[in-house]
Amino acid sequence: MNTWRLLLTRPAEESAAVAEVLAEAGVFSSSLPLLETEPLALSPAQHAVIFQLQLYCAVIVVSKPAARRVIELIDEVWPQPPIQPWFSVGAATGGILADYGLQVTWPEQGDDSEALLDLPDLQEAISVPASRVLIIRGEDGRELLAERLREQGVSVDYLSLYRRYLPHYPPATLSQRVGLERLNGLVVSSGQGFEHLLQLAGESWPELAGLPLFVPSPRVADLARAAGASNVIDCRGASAAALLAALRDQPQPVVKAY
Repeated sequence: MNTWRLLLTRPAEESAAVAEVLAEAGVFSSSLPLLETEPLALSPAQHAVIFQLQLYCAVIVVSKPAARRVIELIDEVWPQPPIQPWFSVGAATGGILADYGLQVTWPEQGDDSEALLDLPDLQEAISVPASRVLIIRGEDGRELLAERLREQGVSVDYLSLYRRYLPHYPPATLSQRVGLERLNGLVVSSGQGFEHLLQLAGESWPELAGLPLFVPSPRVADLARAAGASNVIDCRGASAAALLAALRDQPQPVVKAY
């Protein structure tokens, strides 16, 4: 019997998909979404970027909400989108773009900016003279991609299409859920997801900080450890498959008698 009992914190629809995969593997999970998204109103200048996609030697999409939203915008103005290389941070985001018919590449190992920057296809795309890249993301995303690209002489523009926020929950919701459902592991899928976990935990964080915490990347692992988490497991990816692989590598928790 699998003794893992995990708290999933992705948006509701994504948590449901992960929960289905976990259930097939005999892993119990409970969903408490800590990230929700809402589209941002675009200025005329931002709308103009969609009309000018052909100016970019590469387009980078950093999340699934960004991928879904940019597809909607492309449909509004392009009978056929221009042919150019697209890149995504992870396979799930890349799959959305590929299903739409875009030429998209993503790292096979690691769902983070660092892995994307190492892609030979991206380096080839930006090797053209006066290279210009568009990064499509949410509000207030990481700056690493743009910083590293600019260090290589690339001109970088942003198109922010949505914002993430922490849904409202009554105080002590997190600790009560963990206690009532006897959860023995926490899962976050991004740095912002961890920040929201910490925010919702509030004064109960010291009690929760010792639980196994599954994170998608070394960067998020460092954030968690700096905040006091003592048992951080880097899944090296945000997918359900990466989480399952990490679970298999961990000793299963001992079931307490009640």
